Amino acid sequence: MVPQRRRHVPPHELFAERLLAVLSGRRPVHWMLGQTVGEAYEQLVRLAPGTPLRARGVHPVVRTCRSFEPRPGVLEASASIAAGAQVRAIAFRLERGADLRWRCAAVELGGART
Repeated sequence: MVPQRRRHVPPHELFAERLLAVLSGRRPVHWMLGQTVGEAYEQLVRLAPGTPLRARGVHPVVRTCRSFEPRPGVLEASASIAAGAQVRAIAFRLERGADLRWRCAAVELGGART
């Protein structure tokens, strides 16, 4: 038997899934504590109680996720979240720290900045 190789998940795709989990109510906001910097955690604290990405009877999923690297160590990303016929947009910024870990630095949902 040949061992299967795990697919490398780009950081923007990983964070899109993490943000979806919080903003759909599947995970609590404090789950993102060590994964955020700057204002991002406070933005999530303000957004999450309304569970803006929750859908009735349908499990929301990340449909697409793209990123742009304006400079080394910074990714600006956008994702479309689908729940049945409903599609929402989320944008976020990732910054790579001195420890080489990516952390979310900003979150925007559906064009309304928090």
